[in-house]
Amino acid sequence: MTELEQLPIPLLEWYRDNARTLPWREDPTPYHVWVSEIMLQQTRVAAVLGYYRRFLAEVPDVAALAALSEERLMKLWQGLGYYNRARNLQGAARQIMEEHGGVFPSDYDSVRALKGVGDYTAGAICSIAFGQPRAAVDGNVLRVVARLTGDTGDITAPATKRRVTQALERVIPLQAPGSFTQAMMELGATVCLPNGAPLCEKCPARDFCVAHLEGCTAELPVKAPKKERRVEARTVWLIFRENLVALRRRPEKGLLAGLWEYPNELGDSSLPPAWGIEPLSMEYGGQGKHIFTHVEWRLAYHKVETKTQPLPQGWVWADLEDWQGRYAIPNAFQSGAALVEERLKMGHRGRA
Repeated sequence: MTELEQLPIPLLEWYRDNARTLPWREDPTPYHVWVSEIMLQQTRVAAVLGYYRRFLAEVPDVAALAALSEERLMKLWQGLGYYNRARNLQGAARQIMEEHGGVFPSDYDSVRALKGVGDYTAGAICSIAFGQPRAAVDGNVLRVVARLTGDTGDITAPATKRRVTQALERVIPLQAPGSFTQAMMELGATVCLPNGAPLCEKCPARDFCVAHLEGCTAELPVKAPKKERRVEARTVWLIFRENLVALRRRPEKGLLAGLWEYPNELGDSSLPPAWGIEPLSMEYGGQGKHIFTHVEWRLAYHKVETKTQPLPQGWVWADLEDWQGRYAIPNAFQSGAALVEERLKMGHRGRA
C-alpha cells in the first residue's frame, strides 16, 4: 500500500478532532465555498475572516454580486489585494446569471469555465459543495504530498501538479470527498508548515511519511527559486484643500487597475507643473514600502496644502466620509493612510 493509500482514514479522523471553525465551513454552499476560496488565494485565513463576513452580509448570493456596482465591489475588497480576483468573481457571477439561469453549475467543466476559476478552485467547489471526488491541489497540498511520498519533483512545474492531482483522485474517499479536501488544506496550513519545521508529532501521517521517517522534511518540497523582485522608488503627493484630499484613478489595465490612489510619480520627483497644483505649503511626510509579487515599491510621501480647486481629468476631491467609505484605495498606500486620516479629521473638525 502506498503512502497516499494509507492517508484517508487517519487524516479524516484527525480532521474531525482538529478542524478549525471557519464561517465558510458552517454552511458550505457553492457560493460560500467559491467566495472563500477566491478570497483565500495568496491570503492568510486570519486576514480573510472579517472580509468574508462583511462581504456575505452585503452580497449574500450570486444575483447580488452580479448586480453590485464595481466601485462598491472594490471598496468591499479594499485591503485584500490582487483586485482582479474581485473583478473575475463578479464576471463569473454575471456568467452564472446569463448562462445558468442564476443557479451555480454543479459539473466540474462548467465550474472550471467560470471566469477566474482554475483547477484548484473548481476542485474545491466540486468536492466541498457538491460531494464529488475532485482534488483541489494548491501549494499546501503539494507540500503535504511531496513530504508524505518523498516526491522530489519541482512543485512549481505543471507536470508535478498534474501527477499529484491524479494520484489524489485515486484515493479520495467517495463517502467524504469534501472533508478529505478540507483536511488536506488544514494539514498543510496548521501542521505540515511552509516556513519552519513541520509539526510532525501532531501529524496523522507521521508513521508512514517518507520525509519524516528519512529526516528530510527540510529538503521537501523542491521548489524552483523565485525571480528577484525589481525595486521602484516613487514620490507620493498627499494634496489637501480644506477638508479634502486629492485622489486619482489608475488606468483600467495593469497593476491595481481602476483603483484610486494618491497622485505619485516614479523616482524622486518634484510636484509636476502639468498637474496645475499651486502649493501654499509643502512638507515631507515620511516613507513607506509595499511588496507585490514581482515589484517592490519604496514610497516617499510629501504633504501639500493648496487652494487649487479644478483638478486634472480623472481626479477627485474626497472628504473624510468618501475617503473611508466610497473610494477603494489599495493597501500599497496604507503607509500613508494615517497622515491622510489625521489631516482630514483635522479639517473636518475645523469645518464643524
